[in-house]
Amino acid sequence: MKFSSIFLLIISFAFLSCNGQVSKESQTIDAKAFSEKIAATPNPQILDVRTPAEFSSDHIDKAVNVDWLGDSFVAGTEKLDKTKPIFVYCKSGGRSQSAVKKLEELGFKNVYQLQGGILKWDAAGLSKPSNKITGMTLQDYNKLVDSDKKVLVSFYAEWCAPCKKMTPYITKMQTELADSVTIIRLDADKNKTLMTEMKISELPTILLYEKAAVKWRKSGFISEEELRKQIQ
Repeated sequence: MKFSSIFLLIISFAFLSCNGQVSKESQTIDAKAFSEKIAATPNPQILDVRTPAEFSSDHIDKAVNVDWLGDSFVAGTEKLDKTKPIFVYCKSGGRSQSAVKKLEELGFKNVYQLQGGILKWDAAGLSKPSNKITGMTLQDYNKLVDSDKKVLVSFYAEWCAPCKKMTPYITKMQTELADSVTIIRLDADKNKTLMTEMKISELPTILLYEKAAVKWRKSGFISEEELRKQIQ
């Protein structure tokens, strides 16, 4: 009798697990898969968690903007359907990762995050073609790095945490090493055309040129010590 009761309890639990609840699912997928998932989803919910200024300059078609760094992120997601897939992205993946965790806490069941953010989306050629030039052109950039001295170009963004850590010593090196190397800092958000043309999809990204040719390239954080070694 006792065995039968335990057996029935196990069966009941299994039934409820299979039919009573839907397990949460979140995935981080690359730009191509993200695009294909959106295309295969009727009336997709696409959430851009960047700032309104970033959103207005460039965003995925049909996306809605709820700023992760704003004060009303939770309220801004209330109109979204928690039972349907939601596609989340930011600039490079940092903010969207935090937003995904919050969305799961709020009860969203199927959350897809764009790996590498809209930088990867643009680099994959998925953005709508545009004749609008934002910031420096590739032609201007090539003139900038064509020098007898070494030229170090640092692509950064104000919201990028590793970029912020590197800013103090890069700006210091601009002065200290001025005789031997020209160090240029370019804001990625103000040079979108150049970012797309050069297929730069991660921040920070640093390039070292000698006689207009790339001699070294690095994406991601690099210490002052290592950076100085590369320049020498």
